[in-house]
Amino acid sequence: MKFAVSLTMERFSPDIPMSTAKNNLLQLARMADEGGFEALWTAEHHTIECTISPNPFQTLVWLAQHTQQIRLGTSTLVAPYWTPIRLAGESALCDHLTNGRLEFGIARGSYQYEFDRMAGGMPQQEGVAYMKEIVPAVKKLWAGDYAHDGHYWKFPTATSVPKPLQQPHPPIWVAARDPGSFDWAIANGASILSTPLSQPAAEIQVLADKFNKAVADHPEVPRPRFMMQRRTCVYDKADGWELAVKHSMDYGRAFENLMQNIGNVREGFPEAVPYEAVKGKDNYNPDNIRKNLMFGTPDEAIEKLLVYEEAGVDQYCLGLTFNLPFELQKRTIELFVKEIMPFFAAREKDKQRKVAAG
Repeated sequence: MKFAVSLTMERFSPDIPMSTAKNNLLQLARMADEGGFEALWTAEHHTIECTISPNPFQTLVWLAQHTQQIRLGTSTLVAPYWTPIRLAGESALCDHLTNGRLEFGIARGSYQYEFDRMAGGMPQQEGVAYMKEIVPAVKKLWAGDYAHDGHYWKFPTATSVPKPLQQPHPPIWVAARDPGSFDWAIANGASILSTPLSQPAAEIQVLADKFNKAVADHPEVPRPRFMMQRRTCVYDKADGWELAVKHSMDYGRAFENLMQNIGNVREGFPEAVPYEAVKGKDNYNPDNIRKNLMFGTPDEAIEKLLVYEEAGVDQYCLGLTFNLPFELQKRTIELFVKEIMPFFAAREKDKQRKVAAG
């Protein structure tokens, strides 16, 4: 199992300068690169300060100038916000400017608050149909001349300029939780980005079962990769969970605001909705948060990560963007590099030796 990190610039108060958010992201990205993380993922979001990433390609090109080997991924380009020609060209140029390190991840989108401002108020659930139309179109534009006559987009013969550096194209990833999205993504040769959210550990296997069924249903397609992301915080002392849980709960209430579109957002800062307005109140139980999310000392985190490994997860992604104090974000990466990643690297070597020995 490999490791990745999900990062964006984030501000949770107007008192935090944009320069601080930018420099914090750069420092974490360099740490992840030097520490041997496989990939850095960043999402697309608009009009909200807690996730500052109106164009992930710009962020990744910038980070590419300051890192050496880490793969650079768009964890969630939001399909309805793009057109096929623009998406094909911008992603291909990003692939060149990152020296072929782009991982192309796309999703239907999530926050209804954003859809009301970016997509004419359409229900965010409808974004999946846009994704299913735009991904094949982008692949054909990357390949050469192509004319499109679809439901959402129509254009005469055109092509992607430039073509991607990686051939036939950058790895494609699709964010998925429901079985239909798993099946469509794998049928189209895409790998899977998924998350158990705040659900108990059993949800890890539920998602793995969906992945495995889709793989089995499409034997004609080489097995893709399976990434899973959770909010993550690793600390030195056992009582460190209290601070991690507090920030997770506060962030969750702001997340509910954007998902349900039920709170105020002032100057780009979403207010945390009252606890009585949240969905899934069990997810706000401190004991459940501590147990379900990737919160713990290194030994506790390893024990939790073994469940992901057993489920067949190829890449575990540290979700660090939930207003976690910067020093704790750095310490989490440091502890993964020093104590957690070597444990799993050794397990992988042992496995390879056993396979070689027959």
